[in-house]
Amino acid sequence: MTSGLEPDGWRARGAQYEYRVLTIDRSTSRSDASRLLTAEAEYGKWELARTRLYAGGTRKVWLRRKIIRMSSTL
Repeated sequence: MTSGLEPDGWRARGAQYEYRVLTIDRSTSRSDASRLLTAEAEYGKWELARTRLYAGGTRKVWLRRKIIRMSSTL
């Protein structure tokens, strides 16, 4: 259902993001898909980057979140 992806042109915009791709089957209702994406946004801190609807009804959703780098204080 999920796999990592980092499209080439997106990283060049300045901020560094990590990406997650969700493939939503055509049999999934809109309300179930909405609940899934809301849970990812609330608990995983993901934001919607891109969606694509294919001819068969399958939908791919790209989620992204900023990579936060911590520097040592020692």
